[in-house]
Amino acid sequence: RRDILIQIDVRDRRPIYEQIVERGIELIGCGALKPGERLPPVRQLAAELSINPNTIQKAYSELEKRKITNTAPGRGSFVTENYDMVKEQKVNELELRLAPIVREAKLFHVALDTIVGWCRTEYEKAGESI
Repeated sequence: RRDILIQIDVRDRRPIYEQIVERGIELIGCGALKPGERLPPVRQLAAELSINPNTIQKAYSELEKRKITNTAPGRGSFVTENYDMVKEQKVNELELRLAPIVREAKLFHVALDTIVGWCRTEYEKAGESI
């Protein structure tokens, strides 16, 4: 089993549990966590990150609430078998986040080709960091 890399950014204004949720979603999205795979136990991950186990539990509860994971009492939390649903949710969220940026750019008469160029540049940069 690979070690799953989760790092907490102390400068990030988001609560730690939200950072863990977002990183969990990223790990599923890029295939580092596979459908049906068990997440690290709460206490183990809390020890690795040197944070309170309640914070991990809150993150795991949020992942389950979003139907990204399932919890089996006494066995742990597992990535949902329905990866397509997770992907569709994330794509919809990304579209919602992008929409106001595109509208604002249009307000300032930024050409569509320029916006597409920005997207292409960022997409290529992201490929380098994976």
